[in-house]
Amino acid sequence: MIRPRWDPRHQACAEALTSKGERVELSLTALLEQADDLLTLTGSTPGETVALLEYLLAICYASETYPATASQWRKWVEEKHPLDQAAAWLAGRPDDEVWDLFHPTEPLGQNALLAPFLDQHGAGPAQLVIEHVGDYNQFFDHHHLEHPAPLPVAEAFRAMLTQHVYGPAGRARISGKETLGPTITNLAIGRLSSRIRVVALGATLGETLRLNLTPSAGLPGAFNRSWTAGPQQRRGFRTKPDGRPVSGPADLHSYLGRSVLMRPTADGDAVDRVLMGAGELLDLQPVHLQDAVYALTADGRRKPLWASATRALWRDAHALYAAVADLDRPGAVDKGMDLYRRLALFPGADALPGPEPGPGRPSSRTINLWAVGLVAKQTTAITWVSGVFPFAPGLEAELYLASKRGSLIAEHVATSLAKAAYAAWAVAYPNPKPADKAGQIARFDARAMHWEATEEAFNILLDETAAGEDVHECLRDYGSTVLAAAGKFLTERLDSLPRNSRGAQARAAALRRFDDETAHPSAPAELQGETA
Repeated sequence: MIRPRWDPRHQACAEALTSKGERVELSLTALLEQADDLLTLTGSTPGETVALLEYLLAICYASETYPATASQWRKWVEEKHPLDQAAAWLAGRPDDEVWDLFHPTEPLGQNALLAPFLDQHGAGPAQLVIEHVGDYNQFFDHHHLEHPAPLPVAEAFRAMLTQHVYGPAGRARISGKETLGPTITNLAIGRLSSRIRVVALGATLGETLRLNLTPSAGLPGAFNRSWTAGPQQRRGFRTKPDGRPVSGPADLHSYLGRSVLMRPTADGDAVDRVLMGAGELLDLQPVHLQDAVYALTADGRRKPLWASATRALWRDAHALYAAVADLDRPGAVDKGMDLYRRLALFPGADALPGPEPGPGRPSSRTINLWAVGLVAKQTTAITWVSGVFPFAPGLEAELYLASKRGSLIAEHVATSLAKAAYAAWAVAYPNPKPADKAGQIARFDARAMHWEATEEAFNILLDETAAGEDVHECLRDYGSTVLAAAGKFLTERLDSLPRNSRGAQARAAALRRFDDETAHPSAPAELQGETA
């Protein structure tokens, strides 16, 4: 019987978008060879796309296709330095360096030490897909843990890459006592799970990779091809080890955050069983957080910006622009090496290669920053969040002001809507039952409508600012738009009031409170058509 084989270097493993707008499935080698003819990767989720970018970056570093200095990085981007060296390196790996997903002793991205336990302790392949599984012990769609529905091999490969970098913390569905040791059940949080990953987007996949290749004068480190291959000293599972040092960028971007082993179907076209446990632990240093931006927690601590189910990313967009000027922020590294400092190296008179000005890219020197995060509740993945924000070198201060004031204006209007809803409730329900209060107030609360509509206005504000429009004028227009829309939403919520005296009083009380709050001296000046 012929053993199934699958090599993503030569077999289609990811989908990309061509310059003609066509979706194509390509191998890793083809993605690198055609990187400057492809617009972008098109993963099924934002996290999957980031995981694929991480893997391609790791290959670039492993092949020594990366700039040594910030000035060289700029030259690479400006001159569209080809990625042929990375593609040739990948395609030309020696026979003894296996890139086979189903190799018996060195399976790509996996831990072959799990092989003796796969049949007995493994489960259906759905546990590999972050979006399909709850706490690794119960699937969201209520499939039985042994549900055998095969997962196409390319999807399984991408899901494995996503688990390595985004896997939530929790308990694995594996017995440590009967397998490799007790700590294999303890799944650590993935390298990117607890923070927002920011990717600089270029006009093509090639430009995106070049923009995100952090310059390094040192060695690239070891590429983590398989748990049982390479020079890295792997952890054991009898006790929890300390995080191991990162040997270089190739090591960082390819680290194995999970111990995974997949069983192929007979034809090798799919995976029908998976066993997954704890993976590597890294000792991450500030230099490994090149793209991180920082925010304050409720208790005043500063930490990398995190994903939230209740607070949209655009409301914290100012953190992206603050990262350029905040030289003393935690995680800052030598000048010219941080992502935001590198992007700021491009003076206003210069232009990055890219399309002509147009929607979403207001000037040829504007770079889009794509922020991606995973929202998790304890050990359960909830949803992906993402947002795209323009970055115009030389206009960082204006963009920071626009985003900071724009968020402040939106927050004040939301608070005003909440107080207006309370004013309507106080009149409409003179003798409420405590248990009914929340639902009754929600009847008049227009904040959800406000937040949904304001995101578009906020994006327009940033696009106009990045295009060089006067930031104060843009903020006044934005404030007027947000205020008018909020008043309309409040009126719509109040339309449910009865057409009688009490209903009229409640309506008047709510509208008066809203006007008072938005015209209060402490309200953002832009709401009154003024400049802060």
